[in-house]
Amino acid sequence: MRIGLLTEGGYPCATGESRLWCDRLVRGLHQHEFDVYALGRGARGEEGTGRPAAPPPAHVRSVRTAPLWGDGQDGAVPGAECSGDGGSAGLAPGAQAGRPPRAAGSGARAAGAAADRTPGPWTYGRRDRRRFAEHFERLATALCRGGAAAGGAGDGAHEDFAEGLYGLAELAGARGGLGGAFRSESALRALEAACRAPGARRSAHAATVPDHLALADRLERLLLPLSLDWYGPDGLAAADLCHAASGGTVALPGLLAKRFFGTPLLVTEYGVRLRAHYLKGGGTAHGAPVRTLLAAYHRLLAAEVYRQAALLTPGNAHVRRWQERCGADRAQLRTVYPGMEAEPFAAVGEGSDQGEPRTLVWVGRAEPAKDLVGLLHAFARVRGAEPGTRLRIVAAPARDEQAAGYLAHCRALAAQMFPDEAATAHAVGDNPVSFEEIGGPEAPGPADAYAAGCVVVLSSVLEGFPVTLVEAMLCGRATVSTDAGAVVEVIGGTGLVVPPRNPRALADACVALLRDPARRARLGAAARARALELFTVEQNVAAFRALYLEALSLAPVRRADEALDRYGDPLPFAHPAEAYVPGHRTPGFGPASGFGPGSGATGATGAGAQLRAGGGRRVPAWAVPAEPAGAASGGGHG
Repeated sequence: MRIGLLTEGGYPCATGESRLWCDRLVRGLHQHEFDVYALGRGARGEEGTGRPAAPPPAHVRSVRTAPLWGDGQDGAVPGAECSGDGGSAGLAPGAQAGRPPRAAGSGARAAGAAADRTPGPWTYGRRDRRRFAEHFERLATALCRGGAAAGGAGDGAHEDFAEGLYGLAELAGARGGLGGAFRSESALRALEAACRAPGARRSAHAATVPDHLALADRLERLLLPLSLDWYGPDGLAAADLCHAASGGTVALPGLLAKRFFGTPLLVTEYGVRLRAHYLKGGGTAHGAPVRTLLAAYHRLLAAEVYRQAALLTPGNAHVRRWQERCGADRAQLRTVYPGMEAEPFAAVGEGSDQGEPRTLVWVGRAEPAKDLVGLLHAFARVRGAEPGTRLRIVAAPARDEQAAGYLAHCRALAAQMFPDEAATAHAVGDNPVSFEEIGGPEAPGPADAYAAGCVVVLSSVLEGFPVTLVEAMLCGRATVSTDAGAVVEVIGGTGLVVPPRNPRALADACVALLRDPARRARLGAAARARALELFTVEQNVAAFRALYLEALSLAPVRRADEALDRYGDPLPFAHPAEAYVPGHRTPGFGPASGFGPGSGATGATGAGAQLRAGGGRRVPAWAVPAEPAGAASGGGHG
């Protein structure tokens, strides 16, 4: 089948964990064809060129990217495709150059010269302005009136939001984008009317003109997917299934494909986008009215995505609870854990060396949520009970100044709490706490870091899916973790779990394992067996292979134009059952295979050449009725 993969972070035009997951999924499901649609900061490609950072597999038909949130385009058209190198490792031959959005208006503005402008006409006619104002006011009214919870508003906000959103999408499709509509006087008047309407929330009543301008600017960026050229016959309209690798704005193109083409939507969330927005909303420069209305937008969008999705695949129970709270139906939910490569940790996990018997190891990113300060206080208690114990903190390279500052603070605290110790009066002192960096001489890779100790510690107060904990399990190490995020769900009964922000409990658990080597060995072996069963790439790919077929069976695509021949008569076997079975039924595509142009007796111009728009599902030549005599010479029907 043909999959439209909606991603964030710019796969395959960027690097990072999101790209790795998408790459493993696409390469694991090689029997399907993929069209990749990338939204986000990393969507500009390698060095801002718009080209993939690494060549995608051959069964990736096309890659289209659209930078969002003001990261600049350098003259590139939003929605343009990344081109392959033409080889077997590049894009498939069916990949076409992305079409620029249709422009109507004046000169450079209509051509998209402004780097951060929505595609489409700069100005609208009177009728289109009236349509835009009507739909935008309805959406704005939903934001100002929406209930406190996404799952159960009874005030009609969900219906108004959906109708306003889809109305704007229809207008964008008819006019090639929304262009400068969000910056028009009509948009500001609609926002002002919605904020002052009876029944609007109190914070909306307090909005001023600068708040209206800021909100319109943010909504223009958030609704940019409505104006992209991804919905033509060579785009999402030709997909059998849309798979969004995240919720929120990333799933918006799939939402539109579901609305206008009936394409089933599958949404995967390994982190809750709505929760992330709540956490960072207070750190923005916007005032309270703008923050409140943006939160309402994200809440209503999440509810609409969950309501329209055929299947939702949360990455853990924590995400699942958020989805249920936001209105997701339990019958739609299928928990699929992230897949991780087990091979890099096999040598440590299967080896007989259990690490230094008196060494604790912490691995991860140094940030306040990891509570390294609490870990140092817990280690002070461990040293009191077991004087010869050492703590190795192996941190990933700092991503920003805040992380570097936090790591420097922890180094200073460790130096103050644990002065250098020397065995004799003439020996050089040594600190029992060492700070190292992954990729350095002491820890060239994560597996080397875990191999250095006998117990791995996780001290987080906030955690999503604990990747470092799974890596420690794959290495066969006993673990002591705090109860944060999905830790309990991941560890099961194969490690010790203590409350967060409790150095005494963390120290007691570490001491218990340090004093019991047999228990450490049992827990480590059980942890590795659990990780190999639940958290490998193979498990993840197999789950999505089955879910693709399940989603298609629950909401199959039905396009009337595919079921009719050129004369409007029913086409036999237009939707054969075997078209949805994974794997290609023949080794090739062409005259020798019996599929596509040039196969059979009908010729390249006959009905046998009528493939689905965009080169999608192929109809066997034997299933196409013979062309009536005289048709090629202009004869009539019948």
